[in-house]
Amino acid sequence: MTLGGGRENHRRLNAYKFSRREKTIDRADTAVIGGGPGGAAVAASLARRGHRVVLLERERFPREHVGESLLPASMPVLRALGVLERVEREGFPKKWGATMLWGRRREPWSWRFSETNRTYPHAYQVWRPTFDAILLDNARESGADVREGCAANAPLMDGGRVLGVSYRDSDGRERRIEAEWVVDASGQASVVGRELGLRRWDASFRNMALYAYFEGGTRLPGEDSTNIFIESYEHGWTWHIPLRNAAAGVGAVVDSERGRRDIAELGVEGCYERHIAATSLTRYMLAGARMIRAPRVVKDWSYTSERMAGDGWLLVGDAACFVDPLFSSGVHLALMSAMMAAAYIDAAKRDVSLKSAAAGVYERLYRAEYGHFRELARLFYASNRAVESYFWEARRLLGEPEDADARAAFVRAVAGQSPRGYERAVLDSGQMPDETRAAIDGVESTRRARAAAFAGADVLTAVPALAAGARIERRPIFADGEFQWSAVLTSDERPEGAPVSRMVAALAASVDGKATVAELAERLTRGIEPADARASAARAVVETLRILAADGAVKLAEK
Repeated sequence: MTLGGGRENHRRLNAYKFSRREKTIDRADTAVIGGGPGGAAVAASLARRGHRVVLLERERFPREHVGESLLPASMPVLRALGVLERVEREGFPKKWGATMLWGRRREPWSWRFSETNRTYPHAYQVWRPTFDAILLDNARESGADVREGCAANAPLMDGGRVLGVSYRDSDGRERRIEAEWVVDASGQASVVGRELGLRRWDASFRNMALYAYFEGGTRLPGEDSTNIFIESYEHGWTWHIPLRNAAAGVGAVVDSERGRRDIAELGVEGCYERHIAATSLTRYMLAGARMIRAPRVVKDWSYTSERMAGDGWLLVGDAACFVDPLFSSGVHLALMSAMMAAAYIDAAKRDVSLKSAAAGVYERLYRAEYGHFRELARLFYASNRAVESYFWEARRLLGEPEDADARAAFVRAVAGQSPRGYERAVLDSGQMPDETRAAIDGVESTRRARAAAFAGADVLTAVPALAAGARIERRPIFADGEFQWSAVLTSDERPEGAPVSRMVAALAASVDGKATVAELAERLTRGIEPADARASAARAVVETLRILAADGAVKLAEK
């Protein structure tokens, strides 16, 4: 290129630099790193809301990925994304529940999702190359700019704020995307999380997994034939996931140190075969099966992040946290966090007052869901008293208290479930730690006693008062797929609070330790016609007070 001198030379040089810059820098409302279930879901959801979204995926789909067993909680998310019918048409085996050889009973036992979820009584055992491609195609069809073969390098930073991401495109060129938001859904690579030094390893689960795929073999009998099968054995546990076309994914979870020693001695395939051979039913189910994909190893195991949201960035799915896969929570956590992330970014754009307040709610809800599965896995490991070995003895210590807040939240969630509820069913099949069982029983007993105080013939003359610390606050919540402001009832017992309706908020505001239940009911139902509707509303007031009492937000005033 020939350039003139002086001011004209300077002008032309700047124009040349600008044209070169335009070729390597893009702009978007949101840049998404990773095209797995979490990244594809957040990209589709934002694009449908009118956001300009660029998604970077380092591989070209379809590509292999472990984690084939879904949970019913993901079904409404797939429906909201508009892909559930496509998933159904693929002919993936329906997952009605799980069958386990674990705990006190040394014969297989099963539980079914229909026992606690009538709306979605089953999930699917998916082939991840196909399933993930469906989700990524949906993001593209929804309007996201999906770029496969593009590997993210690092976030673009200005102090503590993330302004975009640098990446290498499919032609090997270094490029950048400037964006208001960067969603890190890059899985265990966690591009943003690693750059910010956020990862915190979980010492409670020092495990690794080896997995392979087979064709043929034997499945569980009868109605359990498409269940995931989980078997504990001396050195860990195995999974067997029935897939379509008579295929199966089979993995072994072992202690990390033992796994490394066995691999050094036998190689990956030899190590895998040693551990499968140590089982009873899993090895029987593979008798006569043909291995169609050689064993692989997953070493990066359970972890969380110091923060999951910050100035211009969010972590989604495995980029934020990964919990032991005992209960197939990976895809569920990815999809759940993706829908929350999309809703948060959209809310921050619509209502600037939600931006900082809702970030904390996103992180709290994500940590609560992760913590629930983590606590369930910890207690389930601790409950397996039927096998004696270093692996299980070490993990029985997991039953000891570690995170008091997480344990209390888990106990509250499990307490009050029917004996066939999901968590209670699996924990009761092992030897639940005495402390945990006592805590659950204690919460259930306390709830029954509190509720009983607002029952009986004299309930209308009782005088309710708010419990210590109970109050109505205006907070952001995540409801109906959106972040929004709402009345939230908090208390010393439940500092995280619970969203409440206008009626419940008005009732809580009216409870003053002076008015009787009858007076409160009359006050709140005044003006409702006809009379039978007013009487029904009054009964609802009494029942609401009983529920609030059971939950510790309301008590009887001292006489």
